[in-house]
Formats: sequence, C-alpha cells, structure tokens
Amino acid sequence: MSAVAVTPVSAEPNVEFKNAVREQRSLMAPFDRVCLGWLARNMPGWVKSDHLTLLGLGAMLVAGICYALANRWPLLLLAVNFCLALNWFGDSLDGTLARHRNKQRPRYGFYVDHIIDAFGILFVLCGLAISGYMSWTIALATLVVYFLLSIDVYLATYTIGTFRLSFYKFSPTELRILLAIGNIRVLIRPTVHVLGNRYPFFDAGAAVAMGLMALILIVSVVRNTRTLYRSERI
Repeated sequence: MSAVAVTPVSAEPNVEFKNAVREQRSLMAPFDRVCLGWLARNMPGWVKSDHLTLLGLGAMLVAGICYALANRWPLLLLAVNFCLALNWFGDSLDGTLARHRNKQRPRYGFYVDHIIDAFGILFVLCGLAISGYMSWTIALATLVVYFLLSIDVYLATYTIGTFRLSFYKFSPTELRILLAIGNIRVLIRPTVHVLGNRYPFFDAGAAVAMGLMALILIVSVVRNTRTLYRSERI
C-alpha cells in the first residue's frame, strides 16, 4: 500500500488578514458614535475590551433565562430590557474601546464578537420559545433566517472587503430597541388578532421580521453575486 503524503495544517492564522471597510448607516449610528466615543474616553483603565465582550454575552444569557421564566413572572420582561441595554453597552463598546486605546486585535475581535452574537440570538429565541411567548416553529425559523443573513454578511466581508453593520437604516441597536418595545407590549397584552385569529405577539412580530430579513437576504445575495461576477470575469 502506497503512503499518502499529508500536508500539515498550520495552527497559525492567516497573516495577510485585512480589515474590511465598516459600513454603518443606521438611524441610531450618530447617537452610537457620540455615546460610545464618550464612554471609551472615560472608561477606567482596568476595564478591558474582553470584559465588555463577556458582559455582552452574559447579558444575552440572562435575557434568555428571564424570557424562559417570564411566563411565570411577567415582570421579568422588564429585566430583559435591562439586559438588552447591558448587551448594547458591552457588545458595542468593546471594539470602540480597543480602537480608542489603539489595542486592536482584528482577527480575534472579529471572530469572537460575531460568534458571541450568534450565541446571543440563540439564547434569546430559545428563552422566548420556552416561555411560550413564541412558538418553537417560529423561533427556529427566525434563527435559520438570521443565521443565513449573518453568513451572507460574513462571506461578503471576506470576499468583497466591506463589513455591513446595518441594512436599510437598521442595525443591532435598532433591533434591541424594537425588542424592548415589544417586551413592554407583551407585558400589557401578550397576544394580537390577525384575520380573526389570535396569535402570540412575538409570533406575529417574528413572522414580519423573517419576511423582511428574507427579502434583505435575497437582495444582498443578488447584489454580492453580481459584484463578484463582474470583478472576476473570465
């Protein structure tokens, strides 16, 4: 039997990694820039970017737990809103702080930040499904569409070199605000009437969100494919 040569795979990351151009055009982008800039300038020296990243992850984990228990204690929906604010603080400020202190780790930061975002949305949707405020079918379908849109963003970041932080004036900041408003609405009235039928408010909201995300995904895929095709004509 002839031996097959196996090329060892290096554990070292690609040293030719290049930062993508960050594209942020959301409604709250000016507010974010002012607030995050001020916070970064006034943050105590002992606070590191990793601390903020872990705070953002922990906030989403606690938010998921609060959602899961909210069917028994509805006021926990307000605790979710507090967790969303903490998540904005940690998730949005970690990169700003690193850039302000000129202590950036582009590969590490990009990977860790976005894998944590994936776990965060998983915690939230699972918590909602466990609570009964959202059906498991809608929760899983929303998760799939969200992940597909995320995959498109990350592939475009690598192949095109532009990292889109917002779509049509919406970014994670706006989504957190909408979710917080939805929590208050559910605390007051957890269901909604659609065409004579009653549905959980979050089911109806997620269905609309899925439709919009699916449309954005299709448009983005077509645009990115066309851009790459034109740049690499044979």
